[in-house]
Amino acid sequence: MGKTLYEKVFERHMVATLPSGQHQLFMGLHLLHEVTSPQAFSSLDERGLKVAYPERTFATADHIIPTHTKLRPLQDSLAEEMLGALEANVGKHGIRFFSPSRQEQGIVHVLGPELGLTQPGMTICCGDSHTSTHGAFGSIAFGIGTSQVRDVLATQTLAMGRLKLRRVEVNGRLRPGVYAKDVALFLINKLGVKGGVGFVYEYAGEVIERFTMDERMTLCNMSIEGGARAGYINPDETTYAFLKGRRYSPTGESWDRAVAYWNSMRSDPDAKYDDVIRFDGGLIEPMVTWGITPGQSVGVSEQVPLLSSFPANERETAEEAYRYMSFEAGQPIAGTQVNVAFIGSCTNGRFSDFEEVARLVQKSGRKVAPNVRALIVPGSHDVRKALIERGYDKLFTDAGFEFREPGCSMCLAMNPDKLEGRQVCASSSNRNFKGRQGSPSGRTLLMSPAMVAAAALAGSVTDARQLFDIQ
Repeated sequence: MGKTLYEKVFERHMVATLPSGQHQLFMGLHLLHEVTSPQAFSSLDERGLKVAYPERTFATADHIIPTHTKLRPLQDSLAEEMLGALEANVGKHGIRFFSPSRQEQGIVHVLGPELGLTQPGMTICCGDSHTSTHGAFGSIAFGIGTSQVRDVLATQTLAMGRLKLRRVEVNGRLRPGVYAKDVALFLINKLGVKGGVGFVYEYAGEVIERFTMDERMTLCNMSIEGGARAGYINPDETTYAFLKGRRYSPTGESWDRAVAYWNSMRSDPDAKYDDVIRFDGGLIEPMVTWGITPGQSVGVSEQVPLLSSFPANERETAEEAYRYMSFEAGQPIAGTQVNVAFIGSCTNGRFSDFEEVARLVQKSGRKVAPNVRALIVPGSHDVRKALIERGYDKLFTDAGFEFREPGCSMCLAMNPDKLEGRQVCASSSNRNFKGRQGSPSGRTLLMSPAMVAAAALAGSVTDARQLFDIQ
């Protein structure tokens, strides 16, 4: 019987079976940032331990980095302390650090793939829930907690049990103006925010196979929002074309051997899955969240759902969402006024995301609505540099957007980019939880970058297909 990529990667990295029944897995790549690492390093110091494999660990700063200035010390004393701790710890343990001062820094889940650190058939971990992003390359990538960060630093291993595997197929063709973010929100809506608990998702089907690597990363990034522990896509020629020539990718004969290995890790045609679910991509339209979980979404042409449409165990959360978001059941989502538009994050902060927005904004000839503050925040310095080289920075600023330095920015607001009061934000990020964007009463509407751009120009939630005449 054939095996899935998940089974192959798990078995090749299994070091031992623990008395608890869990398995000890070797981690091929460990990514660090400034928020979850200080306590982990302190714990190592308390035990007199060193980092076991510093050459397999790479660090950057992203969550707390201001996007409006490069000046040090940071205005937030706690943020400066966290960044200083990371700088000291990576220096002490000989870990490669992609530094803001050298203009190397970026969001950890943008930087890893961009540098070619993320490769097929790997086990990858990071103290960040959206580590599932790296599964786009055919790796098994897990978000971990601070105590696990410590354990991986000390042993390069992670203890975990086997998970079930669900194959999620999206077939057919997406309609014009429908993007990977819409697919992700659609799947979470259909399968539920807890639908993936205990599972790894293997994404497949005609729509997924046609996705670029940036689109695949967007989809895998959102796996955790559907409850899955990880999500991946089998590697193929699209994967290899992306990786070839990147800083940490293999070269020469090593490249040929790597591709042969990567191909061998693909799921076999006769592999067995615990569950297989299929969707028609042609039925998906641009999606917008209306509630306080990523699963509470509707198509842009639809209305906020009636309470009676929810199962009994979901009605309390739905009622809470109505109250918090100030929505009424049955009202159209289109036309909802927005105060802030944010395009960026590890979900949609890559070059192609901004390139598409630039194309649409230029085509429209419109400017950001007077009542809207709109932010363009690249996912890395390399992304920012590429945008500037093509003149997109001027295009954005001329249209009324703020063009910022790279960082996590308003995705979670552990930096100066925050909502104020009851502001409503059209956001290309991944979570719409209460207070997620910095204000305890701020409201977040998740959507694709194109939809965020449409909202920024119109001043309200608007079907990007109509505003930009996408056909």
